[in-house]
Amino acid sequence: MSYGARRWMIPDGFWNSRSNGRFPSHESVCVLNAARTPARIDLVLFFEDRDKQDGFHVDVPAERCLHIRLDRLLDDRGRPVPTDIPYAIVLESDIPVVVQYSRMDTSQSEMGLMTTLGFPVD
Repeated sequence: MSYGARRWMIPDGFWNSRSNGRFPSHESVCVLNAARTPARIDLVLFFEDRDKQDGFHVDVPAERCLHIRLDRLLDDRGRPVPTDIPYAIVLESDIPVVVQYSRMDTSQSEMGLMTTLGFPVD
């Protein structure tokens, strides 16, 4: 039995650089790999006013989930996910997976948490 899709789109990314102190603002892409083989994940960021940023790669072990913290992720050139600008994410996997996106915004004392499933393309 196969779960998920190989390509997912998350159109509303935004990592706020401000935090209230105790909890850092961050985003997370949770990948569920229910298969019996590891999944190779590639992420590409798309922006309104600049070229895309690719070169983000993560491996998710078989029959595991992995929370990819975007505030800790670096591309192949050592560049982080940029802060304070909107972007979209296209995630591709070599096997079907399920993807959930979450954003923790702690820029104010009233923290906000948003979560949604990614949009499966295939």
